[in-house]
Amino acid sequence: MNTGVLETKLTIGNVISQLDTQLDMDIEESPFWMPVTNFPDDFKAADKARLTEEYRVAIADIYAVHARMRDFLRDEYYAAARDSVGLGQMKGGSMLYRQLIESTTTLPLTADYLHNLGLGEVTRIKEGMEQIKAEVGFEGTLNEFFDHVRADPQFKPESREALTQAYYDIGEEVDAKIGEYFSLVPETPLLIKPYEEYREKFEAGGSYQSGSPDGERPGTFYFNAYDLPSRLTTGNVTLYLHEGAPGHHFQISLAQENEDLPSFMRFGGKTAYIEGWALYAETLGYEMGFFEDPWNRYGTLQDEQLRAMRLVVDTGLHSKGWTRQQAIDFMLENSGMTETEVVAEVERYIAIPSQALAYKVGALKIQELRQRAEERLGDNFDIREFHAQVLNTGALPLPVLEAKIDNWIASGGS
Repeated sequence: MNTGVLETKLTIGNVISQLDTQLDMDIEESPFWMPVTNFPDDFKAADKARLTEEYRVAIADIYAVHARMRDFLRDEYYAAARDSVGLGQMKGGSMLYRQLIESTTTLPLTADYLHNLGLGEVTRIKEGMEQIKAEVGFEGTLNEFFDHVRADPQFKPESREALTQAYYDIGEEVDAKIGEYFSLVPETPLLIKPYEEYREKFEAGGSYQSGSPDGERPGTFYFNAYDLPSRLTTGNVTLYLHEGAPGHHFQISLAQENEDLPSFMRFGGKTAYIEGWALYAETLGYEMGFFEDPWNRYGTLQDEQLRAMRLVVDTGLHSKGWTRQQAIDFMLENSGMTETEVVAEVERYIAIPSQALAYKVGALKIQELRQRAEERLGDNFDIREFHAQVLNTGALPLPVLEAKIDNWIASGGS
């Protein structure tokens, strides 16, 4: 606190609020209590009673620690925290941000380069959405088009069961095409399911939970069926390609299954590669034919736009002196996101500088390497083998991946 290297009042205020919410819960309503509700049936009653009481004592200790943390943040730290939201306004912040950019992207990129790259991508993607607007015959501005799609009942899931079946259908269609693009596929099966109702309110739109290395426990693609009127089906295909197959499920499972790799390569990795691969996997929907449907294409462009805007907004906040409101206004102007969604995103970038840059940087690097391989190998280029080269050695720093693909190209793609 004395050095001036401090968190923002915005972030600390959110943390205090989150701790208040957790501490207001009765112990038996807290997430910490959940193991007590899931004892195996063969546990004896005496063991259940003993363990229940031990859990109660342990959770009370956790509550006490959280209360001390909340009190310190509220009563001492908050007053010293920064009023500014960007690292650029903090002592040593500009140097720290440069280091964070290289750490998250694994590349020596400047904030100015990333900001301009993002602006170019935002413009390109908006042009694609303008084309969809014309294709479906919508009369009005692009932002009015966004509002129309958000409100149109045809893009709302009919029921939890209908949304589940839609993802099953997408999974089957993707499976039917995978062999055309991948020679290397995981042995670990993929399960498709909604979040459990007890936690869906607090979860993202979708996520991936990895399976076990031996494939005994499947990987799971979770999707959110909470508050169905707020969900749009336009993004279903893209979400499945990203979180499920061939996105996170392929990349994480293939790494885990490869026992020739050291553990840090099987189970570790960099965000730029991991999220870059998943974002690249979304783009395969064009070749697979999913985005011939203009509404599926609308959904994937909206998701891609989010990743492009992150380049602009993260660097704007932390290197160009943008305010929180300036960042919010930019995202609302350039996408179909709601204000609630945008505020959550902007406050994430304020709290975790540079992390959000990695997605688009990683995807663009994989796309660049693929284009290079196609141009240099010509008829010898095999998309199945390119994907195998990208995936068969775990999550690599992008310079290492680039050197690997260049060596593969130099060997004639064999």
